[in-house]
Amino acid sequence: MKHPAADPLAALKSVEWLISNGGQISLGAFGPVECAAVANDESDCLAMLQRRDGESLYQLLTRLDAAIARAWNEGEFTDEINPDC
Repeated sequence: MKHPAADPLAALKSVEWLISNGGQISLGAFGPVECAAVANDESDCLAMLQRRDGESLYQLLTRLDAAIARAWNEGEFTDEINPDC
């Protein structure tokens, strides 16, 4: 498989750092949510995002990257899956 000349995912620095340091992201169905993006490290769920109508997968990953950075830098954990919790 050939790789594109420019890696569109290279801008996702927080996602890359998280995965390189033992964290993980998950994409797909999550309970009743058709498409979600979830990020966690060894001790915290950093972000749980629900894909918006018309949102591309790349846009969802970009929002996930920003939410991971916000969790690390500001201590704000984003949960769009369980908003009442």
